[in-house]
Amino acid sequence: MRPDLAGAEGFIRNCWYVAGRSEDFGRTLSAMRMLDEEIVIYRDTKGMAIALEDACPHRKLPLSRGTIEGDHVVCGYHGLTFGCSGECVSAPTQLDNPPRRAAVHSYPAEDRWGFLWLWMGDPVQADRDDIIDIPNFENPSWGKTQTGAMEMACHYLYIIDNLLDPSHVAWVHLTSFAGAGTDSRPLDLEETDEGVIVSRWIADEPAPPYYAPILPFGPSCDRKQHYECRLPSTAINMSVYTPTGEGGADRELSPNAFVNISYNFITPVDGQNSRYFWFQHRNMHADDLAMSQRMFDGAIMAFNEDKDVLEYVQTGMTRRKTGYINLGLDAGAMRFRSRVAKRITEEAAP
Repeated sequence: MRPDLAGAEGFIRNCWYVAGRSEDFGRTLSAMRMLDEEIVIYRDTKGMAIALEDACPHRKLPLSRGTIEGDHVVCGYHGLTFGCSGECVSAPTQLDNPPRRAAVHSYPAEDRWGFLWLWMGDPVQADRDDIIDIPNFENPSWGKTQTGAMEMACHYLYIIDNLLDPSHVAWVHLTSFAGAGTDSRPLDLEETDEGVIVSRWIADEPAPPYYAPILPFGPSCDRKQHYECRLPSTAINMSVYTPTGEGGADRELSPNAFVNISYNFITPVDGQNSRYFWFQHRNMHADDLAMSQRMFDGAIMAFNEDKDVLEYVQTGMTRRKTGYINLGLDAGAMRFRSRVAKRITEEAAP
């Protein structure tokens, strides 16, 4: 990445990022890269997630190349053994004189909302209450899709740009999220303590293909696109549909509204790669498993359309020979990038 894209250099570290779906980690050593750091993750004998620096301090063999013994990790080179907090608990080749500096970094870890979260900064500052709250997660009247995961070969801020841009659906998602008014209707921009919201109401138009079979009303409706991103890289995309005449920025939410919230968690791998995790949460049809599967499959299709575009964007911006421009629709993304850059600068301050 070139430094003239604000916020593209470095990462916010004193915050929680999704390492993966909780179900993806067990009694095996899982190696992964997050924020340019190599990490090994496993679960102890009580099922608690443990995340350690993936490098033995002797010759930096990845601990993920070793084995698990009880709650400990044993290096596959000379048997140095590390506890859940990263301390060396055994050095078999020198039992009488274990190396005092043999320790690896330990990352606070927490299972929540079906995902495993890691704190990537100063462990002393880790507060589990800072993990995003998801209202109605346990509400039996709300339906959920399964959790999804995807690799994207692009910088994570390009994904955020996309998730703060309601207009792109008119060209990228023609068979899913596109619809009348998504190409040209004005956008509202709001900054919050946590990030940025780009939104708009579209009145009395047909629902897009993804939602038309789901809605209990139609054929036309009022529609709100709510695209919100919170630091460091969480996107909350909310689609609100009401019968025609019941929507609008100047009205209370209609009791007839259909609300679908896509929670998107983007984790930087490095400067050119990211992981994308998500699930969808709706206020109707809670027990309709077939609907949940259709919505999940539709989201995968749409996100693969994004993936295709954004990976070309990564290549094009990396190899560019001429300047680039911003459009009016980029205002939310540029505000968010400024917030990211400010936090990175604050964390780097002595």
